[in-house]
Order: sequence, then C-alpha cells, then structure tokens
Amino acid sequence: MKQAKPKAVRNRIRKSKGEIVFEIVVYAIATLFCIYCLFPFAVILGSSFETESNFAIYGFPIIPRNFTLQAYKMVLGDGQIFRAYGVTIFTTVVGTLISMLLTISMAYPLSLKKVKLRNVVTFFVYFTMLFGGGLVPTYLLISKTLDMKDNIFVLIIPVAFSAWNMFLMRNFFSGIPHELSESAYMDGANDFQILRKIILPISVPGIATLSLFYALGYWNQWFNAMLYIDDSTLFPLQYLLMRMLRNVDAMREMARTTGMSVGDLPTNSLRMATTVVAIGPIVLLYPYVQKYFTSGLTVGAIKG
Repeated sequence: MKQAKPKAVRNRIRKSKGEIVFEIVVYAIATLFCIYCLFPFAVILGSSFETESNFAIYGFPIIPRNFTLQAYKMVLGDGQIFRAYGVTIFTTVVGTLISMLLTISMAYPLSLKKVKLRNVVTFFVYFTMLFGGGLVPTYLLISKTLDMKDNIFVLIIPVAFSAWNMFLMRNFFSGIPHELSESAYMDGANDFQILRKIILPISVPGIATLSLFYALGYWNQWFNAMLYIDDSTLFPLQYLLMRMLRNVDAMREMARTTGMSVGDLPTNSLRMATTVVAIGPIVLLYPYVQKYFTSGLTVGAIKG
C-alpha cells in the first residue's frame, strides 16, 4: 500500500492559480513573438511563387493568387546555380575549418599567462582591428603579388582569420578554470595534449558559436568574388544571385527607357526566390548548432 504524501508536499507540487496564469501569459507572448519572426519568411516564400503582375495589385502575399514557378525557373534554369552552390559549400566548409584552426591556434597560447610577449602579440592583433591597409594595396597584394585571381582559395585565404573572433575565443579559454590545466601538467601532459583532450572538449559552445559566425561569413561572401573572380565557374552563390538580379533590373530599365516590352518579367518574385535559395541551407543548419550556444559546461568540472 502506497504511503500518502504529506499535505505540504502536495501543495508544493500543485501549481497555484497565479503560476498557471503566469505560464499561460509567457507561452502566449512567446507564441506571438515566434509568429512575428516567422511572418517575414512566410511572405518571402509565398511571394516567390506569385506572378509579377499581381504585385502591383495585391502586394506581397503569403498565399499566392496565381501560383507560378517562373522565378525559380530563372534561378535554376541553366544549372549554374548548382555549380555556385558547390563553390559556396566548399568555401564554407573548408574556410570554416581553416579559420577555426587559425583562431584556436592563436587564441589558446594568448590565454596562457606563462607565454612570454603575449601582451605584445595581442596588441599587434588588436592594431589590425583599428587600421587596415586599404582596398587598393590589398587588391594589388592578392591579385599581383600572390597571383590568386580566379583561384577558389581567394575566397578563403584573405578572410580566413578574424581578430574579433580570436579575442572571443581567447576570452572563452581564459574563463576555463586553470586548475584543469595544472592537474594535467602534474600528470605529465604537454600543452598540445591539454588543448586536445581537456580544453577543446569543454569549449564546444564557443567553438560552435564562432564556427557559425565564420560559416555565415563565407556563405554570404560576394565582395571578394566581384574583385578577384572572372571565371563564371568559380562564382559563389551570393555573387551569382546578385548578378542575376542586376541583369533583370537592367533589362527592365532598358525596356522602360526604350519603350520595349519584356513581358511579365519576374523582378519582385525573383528577389524572393533568390532569398529562399540563399538562406535555405543556413536556416536548416541553425537548429543543429543552437544547442551548443549554451555556456556553463565547466560548471562542476572541479570538485573542491
């Protein structure tokens, strides 16, 4: 026979009316906020399937009145978009790995107090955040001295290291209790073993966050492609989509000034379709990375 729980315990388990009302209000506000955040994406997705003539009459719809795939046919028509996807995926994956390797390799030594001249090195890294060489010297260095024009790694190497991200990673390493490293030193481990077996496993939140920052930077990159890439087979996704939109805008402007007719050329729906094509993979990737954004994995790692 089960023993009845004391009345005080039952009262603690049973929620009061005030707590129930508070939870309802919180969930209602969270739901409204989610709808508010998702509404623009719904408009973009619905408008990408709308005909161009309906935009002037009905505006940007969530549910298209005249469903059409014309904008997506223009984006995906010649297959160049898939090649651009391959370039962007390659630069994003390889670039993120190289960037995180460089960032961790510099951030960890600068987080150790025993490293000599670490303040001097930190100052030189910080100095690059205040002053830059400028566009013209950078262009001459990359295109003439390094001869990296029409090379896929020109989309990676010039932006492979971020001083800001390095400082974020260094501060994350500095927040890890030094007793972990000291105990490993006493057991005979060297700095590389400590970094690989102790520091990195408990730094997953910081590594995942900075990896997402780097990945977003590589995924949205188009400026370096405009400067250094002339080969259309090496165009990244964002630069190719930008060229498509410019070409359509140029065609419409030419038709307006010359009196020519270009028919129902999708301009607004094309913009929406390119947005869907560009942000789709990142939106799908984000939920898998979000769980690592929580910090505090080192809490309780040291028992006193």
